[in-house]
Amino acid sequence: MSQARRPNVVMILTDDHAAHAVGAYGSVVNSTPRIDEIAAEGWRFDNCFATNSLCSPSRASIITGTYGHVNGVTTLETPIDASQPTFVSQLREAGYRTAIVGKWHMGDGEGHDPQGFDYWDVLIEQGEYHDPTFLSVDGLRTERGYATEIITDLALNWVEQLEPDVPWCVLIFHKAPHRPWQPDAKHAEMYSEPIPVPATFTDDYSTRTSSARRAAMRIAEHLNADDLKVDPPAGLDYEAEALWKYQRYMEDYLRCVASVDDNVGRVIDWLRERGDFDDTLLMYSSDQGFFLGDHGWFDKRFMYEESIRMPLLMSYPRAAAPGGVATGIVTNVDFARTILEAAGVPAHPRMQGRSFWSDVTNAVDGEPPAEGFYYRYWEHDDVFHKAPAHYGYRSSRYKLIYFYNDGLGLPGTGPFAYAGEWELYDLERDPDELHNVAHDPDYAEVFAEMQVKLSRAQADVGDAPHANQAAVTA
Repeated sequence: MSQARRPNVVMILTDDHAAHAVGAYGSVVNSTPRIDEIAAEGWRFDNCFATNSLCSPSRASIITGTYGHVNGVTTLETPIDASQPTFVSQLREAGYRTAIVGKWHMGDGEGHDPQGFDYWDVLIEQGEYHDPTFLSVDGLRTERGYATEIITDLALNWVEQLEPDVPWCVLIFHKAPHRPWQPDAKHAEMYSEPIPVPATFTDDYSTRTSSARRAAMRIAEHLNADDLKVDPPAGLDYEAEALWKYQRYMEDYLRCVASVDDNVGRVIDWLRERGDFDDTLLMYSSDQGFFLGDHGWFDKRFMYEESIRMPLLMSYPRAAAPGGVATGIVTNVDFARTILEAAGVPAHPRMQGRSFWSDVTNAVDGEPPAEGFYYRYWEHDDVFHKAPAHYGYRSSRYKLIYFYNDGLGLPGTGPFAYAGEWELYDLERDPDELHNVAHDPDYAEVFAEMQVKLSRAQADVGDAPHANQAAVTA
């Protein structure tokens, strides 16, 4: 297909939208017809992953094309140095007009506010669903209405004011469907019928490490009154109350997604009306996955599939044939190089990852998909979720996770007691990750091989092993 002009770029990024709550990925809990339209007109990526399943670090990796230890955003408490190169600053230097509207969530104030944008108008930290406060170069203000609608309005209004025939890039970064899941009035009555419960809802974590078991993310125990908005009925036993909480949680979560879907449709319709759809690189993704009752959890953070798997749908009809499915492994670190290659703009030498543009254009000289990828969650034992720090390596079949525990003396198992703990999953035989086989003799060879692959992947991206691992593997 010919590429007649430099594409416009629209990236729609949501917060905590699990791939398994997207129709194009086979959702059994909801439908997303407008989001699915991007897949129908373009490509669906079946193995897109976050390299740190946490909002701020993932966003930093997406815009900079680097891992957290390079861009400096490793936790929710480490703000970005916004002066570092991003795919947006590269586009701007190449003549693009650039904007971001919505959730920035990488710090605010001098040095941390967005840079490299002609226009920025962002929520403060997590932001509000109703009557949100925005920060721009003009200061703070409150916009009346619902955040998902407002963010879409502001983004499209900015493009409407641009001079003609100049390529542009706009990032439409939504708050939804992040906790505390407050839907708008239009969708407030949706999903009144029982929502299917995931098969792993009653996972007892029997083969997992103590590191995983101590996380405070269980629907039955850790959803609070702000999440649920109403108290559970009196007299429910533990199992019945857990199921009730799941339904309440999912109703509001999916209602927030429904508003996102409507607004994705607004963007698609607007592009078509302008005659820009075929010449626009349109991407829909989320900053990470999310547990939707899987393993009895909500939230993210862990290196388990539901948490790290990101939806990624992308269309650019002028250059990529519609209806494609990419099965190779890609990560959020790869986004920056891919967007720049599609736009014909050189990537900054600092950028890591791999451009997957050749995957959708069938270019014969493209770099093949990676064999696997490196993951690291840096926050440790945070006050709310108690999720332990860990890193690991996921290949097409196996996943190795190392919880290094920061020397807290937490009980472990076998030779790893009071230090780090290992988990290994065979994703072919155990796609739900219910059986940790790190210490199964039948997997001893795989375990050793995966440790080597982890070490190589860690070195390849410029990270270093934690001191606890050195003690364990010596």
